[in-house]
Amino acid sequence: MTVLVVGASAAGLATVEALRRKGYDERVTVLGAEAHLPYDRPPLSKQVLAGSWTPSRASLRTPEALSALDAEFVLGAPAAGLDAGTRTVRTSAGRALTADAIVLATGLRPRTLPGQDGLAGVHVLRTLDDALALRAELAPDKRVVVVGDGVLGAEIAATVCGLGVPVTLAGPQPAPLAYQFGPLVSGLLATLHADRGVNLRLGAAVTGLSSSDGRVTGVCLATGEELPADVVVVAFGAAPATDWLAGSGVLCDNGIVCDSRCRAADGIYAAGDVARWHHEGLDVLLRLENRTNATEQAIAVAGTILGDDRPYAPVPYFWTHQFDARIHVHGTLSADAEMSIVEGDVTTRRFVAEYREGGRVTGVLGWNMPKQARLNRQAIAGAAVPVGRA
Repeated sequence: MTVLVVGASAAGLATVEALRRKGYDERVTVLGAEAHLPYDRPPLSKQVLAGSWTPSRASLRTPEALSALDAEFVLGAPAAGLDAGTRTVRTSAGRALTADAIVLATGLRPRTLPGQDGLAGVHVLRTLDDALALRAELAPDKRVVVVGDGVLGAEIAATVCGLGVPVTLAGPQPAPLAYQFGPLVSGLLATLHADRGVNLRLGAAVTGLSSSDGRVTGVCLATGEELPADVVVVAFGAAPATDWLAGSGVLCDNGIVCDSRCRAADGIYAAGDVARWHHEGLDVLLRLENRTNATEQAIAVAGTILGDDRPYAPVPYFWTHQFDARIHVHGTLSADAEMSIVEGDVTTRRFVAEYREGGRVTGVLGWNMPKQARLNRQAIAGAAVPVGRA
């Protein structure tokens, strides 16, 4: 049996490593759109953008460790098409790769604003090259506007502010991550950003960009206001990278639709940000955009390929670091949920909050209390130990 992994990402690498750990010793090929060997994405908006890490430090493994996997890495070769029936992937250069099992781990593509393409001074942050290009434009005399008040946008704003660069955070929510964290926690996050010097212009949608001579000059809001900008970072979400799968025989609907074993078709699997699978514990189709799921789902997929017949049903988990706030989230949160503090104290910025819906605990959030948050996740309805963890 041969395996082809499409996506030289954290999920792609974790798939290969799990196959080897489980004793699989046949041919594995990893197809990557970027020229880089697998690297970690969470540091891009923090340490790499701040310059405290060199790009090489974001690498997931050393070249020696990758060589020990005995896998062929085909890099700088975006996938352009899939024939699910013959399990053949065609690259943009016209090469055809066929395997007995194919793992789709192509991740996400950043959403963009109308008129953004080709406009100097406008950036997204998804890849290592994106982070380096943005960092090269940051300077104390530059006005930066971050479009997007979710996790990525808030992290970028915090990092830019920490470099002493004037930064404005714009987005439709009343506070950063308000629709997910609810008013109390998002309000604390807004206060943290404002106290550190981030200019918050929230509560109004961004409608477009203004420019002059091919360079961005401002960000336009639905209120009619324009925020002056020398540099703009567009970070208001991403879409699953599935365009190349049109006509493949694989169902795509807000991701690659899979069963509870992460199987999209016979011999075709998906892992990471691009996978939308049936979570048996929650009885929903679920797609998670976070680093932890990329690894754990890849481990589950490797097991399925090798004959395991177990559903992938983890407790969702993600974290975000902004200034001195270390926020860890287990389960699912909603702004409409009933929230209560179960450990610590909000005034000291060290606490654990439980989120309840219909009388059931659906999520746990820890602010600078990661261990306590992890212990409290056992209260989550239907909690199970995530794949790959003891």
